[in-house]
Amino acid sequence: MNNFKVSGNIVDIRNKKIFPGTVKVENGKIKEIKEDGGKYENYIMPGFTDAHIHVESSMLIPSEFARLAVRHGTVATVSDPHEIANVLGVEGVKYMIENGKQTPFKFYFGAPSCVPATDFESSGARLEAKDMDFLFENYGLKYLSEMMNFPGVLFGVPDVMAKIESAKKHGKPVDGHAPGLKGADAKKYVNAGITTDHECFTIEEALEKISYGMKVLIREGSAAKNFSELHPLIKGQKDMIMFCSDDRHPDDLVENHINALAKRAVELGYDVFDVLQIACINPVEHYKLEVGLLKEGDAADFIVVDNLKNFRVLETYIDGKLIAKDGKTLIDSVKTKIVNNFNISAMKKEDFEVENKGGKIRVIEALEGQLITNELILEPKVVGGKVVSDTENDIIKMTVIDRYRTKKPAIGFIKNFGLKQGAIASCVGHDSHNIIAIGADDESLCKAVNAIIENKGGISIFIDGKTEVLPLPVAGIMSADDGFKVAEKYSAMNKLPSKIGCHLHSPYMTLSFMALLVIPSLKLGDAGLFDGVKFGFVELFV
Repeated sequence: MNNFKVSGNIVDIRNKKIFPGTVKVENGKIKEIKEDGGKYENYIMPGFTDAHIHVESSMLIPSEFARLAVRHGTVATVSDPHEIANVLGVEGVKYMIENGKQTPFKFYFGAPSCVPATDFESSGARLEAKDMDFLFENYGLKYLSEMMNFPGVLFGVPDVMAKIESAKKHGKPVDGHAPGLKGADAKKYVNAGITTDHECFTIEEALEKISYGMKVLIREGSAAKNFSELHPLIKGQKDMIMFCSDDRHPDDLVENHINALAKRAVELGYDVFDVLQIACINPVEHYKLEVGLLKEGDAADFIVVDNLKNFRVLETYIDGKLIAKDGKTLIDSVKTKIVNNFNISAMKKEDFEVENKGGKIRVIEALEGQLITNELILEPKVVGGKVVSDTENDIIKMTVIDRYRTKKPAIGFIKNFGLKQGAIASCVGHDSHNIIAIGADDESLCKAVNAIIENKGGISIFIDGKTEVLPLPVAGIMSADDGFKVAEKYSAMNKLPSKIGCHLHSPYMTLSFMALLVIPSLKLGDAGLFDGVKFGFVELFV
């Protein structure tokens, strides 16, 4: 490994000082940091760490995710492989670890705690406490990833508590996921050993959880965005917060990453040292990551930026290796095997027909940029005794199809997508990643769904009599192709629904969360309509 020196204005975050100096690197470690009295325009600082992300949400395998992220000064991620685990179980987690190791980037994976995310839908795998033990003992995973089943924690459900005990036994922190939980329940959740939450959406909720000793992650992703509400925590709570993206789609990852949150925070007037402690230091210390923090003896993980306002990254180093320079990635793509779990054959349009049973129907109301939905009770459009999409009133047929075993599609209806013709479909359907689609008519719906089945995963659109597809053959949710090309294709695909009437800013992203049963109010899973408030299935007809 090359020995070298880098000079610039050294950013000492902990001591809140900046001084001109030179960093001497030997064998991937920082040998010496020496003040030299030079005049420099650039700044040398620790790299950024994303404190919670599902790499799968980028639709890229880890090695391709890394190629894009390092351009923005990201050197490490705390990565929850929950999505691929719901498809492939332990084998999926192993795939992420092994692929991540093929690239000079620091991926730190957790043991997925909620596979399946709920017993009300079909997933491809199930992980138990013994699987947590196996992953901690054989793969050195850093933490138990988000415990979404907070009712299970509150009621002391044995298998839930056994997973938490596994983490404690191995000295690993436990991540939380408890949106809106307050009062005695929140305190009980924290006291069970949950150390973080990235789901806070009000400042009051965040401050209460912090008061119980929980660390709050300020999330700004492609889907959920909480920075605007939670940024006041930066002043006064810098030791108890971190930045994360949770979900980052490929086109957004091309543009920026955690560096964008640092920029926004500094623009709002927060102390730059506090901001960088949150963005660079806190995740490393909380999760005990082997990431250098620009100290002598540390791994040579650092970045060079043009200033401490825009944080435009000039160079990124990991373990003393230059891996990004002037906006260009220096990491090569790697070849990987394709792993998947996709076991159904093509559908027929008759599979999507709905016999009219009389009366009104329950309709999902999708909300732009939100994971939550509303339940509407509306009059259906009936043709020939069948309930069909009502494009005039924006009541569009929706389906969720179990992709792990052949059975009848679940059918519902959804409002606010605005389709006038055609159909869109995706195999990115949190959390089980079954096929989810909407269509202006049954034939279009069938075409879009079959494009996903033919490619064993991806996103598709049936438009103007033809089908466009972005294949995602790795677990049905990721591509192994060049990340920049995938981002370009996804961006183009994301614009096509507007041509068939969809007015949502991110139609595929919104669609992907319409099968997320654990988030209220009304959703559609592969077994039918689900009321997330009552936590049970409901009938289509009222």
